[in-house]
Amino acid sequence: MVVTDVVELDKKRCKVYLDGEFAFVIYKGELKEFGIKAGQKISEASYQEIVGMVLPKRAKLRAMNLLQKKDYTEKQLRDKLLEGLYPKDIVDEAIEYVKSYRYLDDERYVRDYITYQMSIRSKARIIQDLNGKGISKDILMPIIEELYAEDEGESELEQIKKLLVKKHFDHLSTDVKEKQKIIAFLMRKGYNLSSIKRAMEEEI
Repeated sequence: MVVTDVVELDKKRCKVYLDGEFAFVIYKGELKEFGIKAGQKISEASYQEIVGMVLPKRAKLRAMNLLQKKDYTEKQLRDKLLEGLYPKDIVDEAIEYVKSYRYLDDERYVRDYITYQMSIRSKARIIQDLNGKGISKDILMPIIEELYAEDEGESELEQIKKLLVKKHFDHLSTDVKEKQKIIAFLMRKGYNLSSIKRAMEEEI
């Protein structure tokens, strides 16, 4: 393999291209250490050490550091590592590493997220948010059903009532047009029409 280009990524790191294609990112000090120079061949030993040892270790440490700061879904963490320009197979290896120690666990993430959010957000909005975070329906829906099984819509009903108070809803003084605007506002937040009407009726 021939090093066809070395492009500075930032003050510390460079992008290395082999045989005309982007291969990996390494620190500037490692260019000399591994004998990497544009127009010259990279030794098989150097290449194997970089892709087999240096980058996998670095990606695992990066994944661990990210997870220490906050929880990520698998998709979010994968995207973050890919943004760091780690090769896909090395990202896969890092993901499997942190999953093996349960530092990364989508089921736990979903359970914690729903438990925290269900008192302040609609179920529809929670599902939408978690879909956006890359959670599959196979993981999401059984946990949703379990956690909402005993709730029977009471959490959402209380949320709607609080929002009705904020919107100054009053069955006597609120006209039809304003009532329709409030219903539309609540539906945009993910609450269903039957729950909204029930909350409005109970406020009477």
